[in-house]
Amino acid sequence: MGRVELLAPAGNFHALKGAIKAGADAVYLGGELYGARAYADNFTQDEICAGIHLAHVFGRKVYLTVNTLVKERELDELYRFLLPFYEEGLDGVIIQDLGVLRYLRVHFPGLALHASTQMTLTGSLGTSFVKKEGISRIVPARELSLEEMKKIKSETGVEIEAFIHGAMCYCYSGQCLLSSILGGRSGNRGRCAQPCRLPYETETGKQCYPLSMRDMCTIDLLPAMIEAGIDSFKIEGRMKKPAYAAGVTAIYRKYIDLYYQDKEHYHVLKEDRDFLNALYIRSQIGDGYLKRYNGKEMITLHSPSYSETDASLLTDIEKTYIDGELCREAAAKVYLTPEKEACLSLQAGEICVTCRGDIVQKALKQPLTREKIEEQMKKSGNSLIKITDVDVVTSDPVFLPVRSLNELRRMTIAALEREMICRNGLGYPDRKAAAPEKNGGKQSAGKQNRKQKVLHALVRTTKQLEAACEENLSRIYLDYTLLLQEGIQKLNAYKADSKENERSFFLVTPYIVREKDKKYLERMEEALQTGLFEGILIRNLESYQFFYYKNPSCKMVLDANLYIWNRETLKFWDGRAAEFYLPLECNMHEWKELLSASPKREIQASAVVYGRIPMMISANCIRKTMEGCSHTPGIIMLKDRYEKQFPVYTDCLCCYNVLYNSVPLSLHKVSFEETFPAENLRLDFTTEGKQETLQIIRYYRDISNRYREPFYKEYTTGHYKRGVE
Repeated sequence: MGRVELLAPAGNFHALKGAIKAGADAVYLGGELYGARAYADNFTQDEICAGIHLAHVFGRKVYLTVNTLVKERELDELYRFLLPFYEEGLDGVIIQDLGVLRYLRVHFPGLALHASTQMTLTGSLGTSFVKKEGISRIVPARELSLEEMKKIKSETGVEIEAFIHGAMCYCYSGQCLLSSILGGRSGNRGRCAQPCRLPYETETGKQCYPLSMRDMCTIDLLPAMIEAGIDSFKIEGRMKKPAYAAGVTAIYRKYIDLYYQDKEHYHVLKEDRDFLNALYIRSQIGDGYLKRYNGKEMITLHSPSYSETDASLLTDIEKTYIDGELCREAAAKVYLTPEKEACLSLQAGEICVTCRGDIVQKALKQPLTREKIEEQMKKSGNSLIKITDVDVVTSDPVFLPVRSLNELRRMTIAALEREMICRNGLGYPDRKAAAPEKNGGKQSAGKQNRKQKVLHALVRTTKQLEAACEENLSRIYLDYTLLLQEGIQKLNAYKADSKENERSFFLVTPYIVREKDKKYLERMEEALQTGLFEGILIRNLESYQFFYYKNPSCKMVLDANLYIWNRETLKFWDGRAAEFYLPLECNMHEWKELLSASPKREIQASAVVYGRIPMMISANCIRKTMEGCSHTPGIIMLKDRYEKQFPVYTDCLCCYNVLYNSVPLSLHKVSFEETFPAENLRLDFTTEGKQETLQIIRYYRDISNRYREPFYKEYTTGHYKRGVE
């Protein structure tokens, strides 16, 4: 096992230089497009290329974040955006979108592909799936324990990159729509407004900050993490100042090195712990989920704000790591012999390069002095090489134009930098990009046969199931928890009562599947074998991989949280799933752009037209935080500062919370229009009782023939009209 990589954030070029000075083995940064930190300074194209070159000269790596969901209209720009970085030697990209994964694998072969934590990978099943698609490293969900990450590593062999320090999200990354739905600023697009850091009132009547996680600090757990086989330690903080990135990197560098020098006596000094606590840390810190599943002690209940950072401390860090030059020293030897080419050798450690220049002339009037030659050689400008010692070898008075000396110096410095990069193993001479087709790979449109709209329902309770069956809906999705309730015993009767077996039942996977939760997938597979169910609604990559191997003939439908935003993602899933649900963050025009870009697809588009949108899926539990764990599933309410009530479902089987919107999504005005881009229309039921479920189903049935206003007064059309930036 090699040494662990220390991976630092770089929000701008100063942060990159500071992180490298402080000892980072690699940095991750974002460009002006496709990055999940839209409000960071971010890098221009020239800065990224310069940053890659700088890092490689010092033997460090650069990873680029391309970790947003990409809209159809943005896809064609991706090649032009990445090409200069690929040619400069970019070491890897961090991605969320499976369409981007497919695109990069085709057009940038040889580029390392890392799965972002936004991909919500929680186990070896999902990891194996993306590994086969070209992923070499994953950043697993931050909610995983050290043992879970260790198991993924041992079973898949994929590199593991784990967060070790910085801010924590309350929601599983990639599964949060809270900022998006409430304010139009999507975390999936790098624009999260952090409404989780605002106060809420719980059922205890107290206003506090139940969704605000403590910051992470794992300096004491480094030995356990190294011994678990983690490959890369990642520091969070691209939105923070360069001094933060450099200061935190320096401390973790110190203790990683101490572990390898003398792991038996690993000990963190109080002054170093205090140093970390003084750098942009919220009022309380913890070690994240590495040693626990959830708990009140992980939440900043009383204040989510950052503690004040000592200005003198920041100044000291800036002087040490940010200010001044960042260069490698070299010694020069200049050979100037009349009638021969000028020759310059540069020696940096064990590396030596030699270049030849213009013909040296015998001086007739004004010979070059040794002082002048030395002066010109030491003028390295903005180069990463600083020539500290110059030895001039000449016998006769010689002359060479100053411009010739300068050109020889520049040429030799460039050769030395190239050799350093090659010696560091960071040159990629054989990589060739494959330009996309002129039409971007879009399919020509064929004639689309419009079918009649069909109503489906997704139910979570036995009463909702009874209502859906009484209304004889053609397809009913049953939440996996119903397998443990009495209602599942009625399915045979419901199946027998359906007219000519027109009704079909589908099971719905949990939102999150951890190692401990595979038993529920096994139970679902047993239920499939009974013949009662036609297929599965898939909500995560773990479940997809499980059923792909266990029951490949089973009809699989992808829920909206698997995010199909562009034609490449559609192509990725085409042939792997029968249907997919249109993404909740795209507007109607983006839905139509997506579908028109792949008219020859086999996978069918469906849409959720009614139901409370799941806005957060969290490992932490609000009930446990406020009252203590009751091990009883159900709904609790969370009230915001505008008096809006948000239902939170506590799933006590797979142990997670689902925070729903305060009002249901309702697309009743457009669902049955001929131009609506989906034929299967799903009604999602969460908090509704049997009578309300019946009313809603009947209302949608009625308006398929003749429109009327709904009986419910409060609702949202979500992003159907507005979309996200």
